Amino acid sequence: MVTKWYAGVGSRKTPQDVLALMTEIAFRLSDMDIGLRSGGALGADRAFETGARVSQIFLAHDSTEQAEAVAAQFHPVWSRLKPYYKQLHGRNSFQVLGHDLQSPSCYVICWTPDGAISHAERTIKTGGTGTAISIASAHGIPVFNLQRPDHRARLEAFVAK
Repeated sequence: MVTKWYAGVGSRKTPQDVLALMTEIAFRLSDMDIGLRSGGALGADRAFETGARVSQIFLAHDSTEQAEAVAAQFHPVWSRLKPYYKQLHGRNSFQVLGHDLQSPSCYVICWTPDGAISHAERTIKTGGTGTAISIASAHGIPVFNLQRPDHRARLEAFVAK
């Protein structure tokens, strides 16, 4: 039975070795009854899904007005986004805060090209994962970005136990 959740997200262009690590992390967290929340995208999301035994996968069509309102607080050009892209960012709200937007994930594990772990560190290179990182940052939820050598080493050691 799942006792808590983590958000496993990241770039569609995550390197292969990191994708393999993500799958191993998901297996290990499953052994600890920690469930995955993700978004079904190619790359990082799918790697986490491969290793997770229990998951909540949120797709664009799952987005709600409330989820999009959360995401809108953090997107720099929200008003210029087409509805589908607003839905994609809205589903990121669920990954971090749960379907009720009141049940936060205990942490976010991701890979982005720039290694961002907070709203303040976001760049254009953070991509769509930046919305999840910003929401986590605003809620005091730790973000572990596997682009950072210290984060990667910590999670590799966790998997090796």
